[in-house]
Amino acid sequence: MIGIMGTKDGRIDLYIANAAPFAQPILNELREIIHEGCPGVEETIKWSRPFFVYKGMLCYMSEFKEHCAFGFWKGREILGAEAADASDSRGQFGRITSLKDLPPRRTILNYMKKARQLNEAAEAAPPKPKPRNLKAPLPVPDYLNAALRKDKKASAAFESFSPSRRREYVEWLTEAKTEATRQRRLETAIGWIAEGKSRNWKYEKC
Repeated sequence: MIGIMGTKDGRIDLYIANAAPFAQPILNELREIIHEGCPGVEETIKWSRPFFVYKGMLCYMSEFKEHCAFGFWKGREILGAEAADASDSRGQFGRITSLKDLPPRRTILNYMKKARQLNEAAEAAPPKPKPRNLKAPLPVPDYLNAALRKDKKASAAFESFSPSRRREYVEWLTEAKTEATRQRRLETAIGWIAEGKSRNWKYEKC
């Protein structure tokens, strides 16, 4: 059951007040739609941007120098397999530079409803049993091995990673739909690996 009223966070008021003039109406409109679509939503700040929580992470919005971004935490389940993940600076609706760039209000409300229902279902579902056997290590692609050989620090860090941490990187790279996407991910991965970071390091201290 949805709560009667969500909670607002003064830090988001400040975030919007400090945003560029073009961004303020966009962020205010998104905030209003989010509360309309999920009356029980709670606001917070994570990774320096506004997040909205309802029985788990729901959606987020961001302001950048020349555009805003908006997206759902479970974007791929809501928008399809091609949806960008929550770390993409363009969000799942592309670069939003004015209210005209937003989908119709009814469309966003429908997405909000689906996001809300997904979180409600996840909370109600019984916990999944822990797998008895660990997944077998995935073969490391030749292009990743080649890139690691060029960076001794990254190579040493990768060798020290647990099988599951290696798997995260291998899966991320092999799931790239295009060569250009794979190359961008590869460059990012080498930098993170050299710093000893996991694929999902941004969210580990959430």
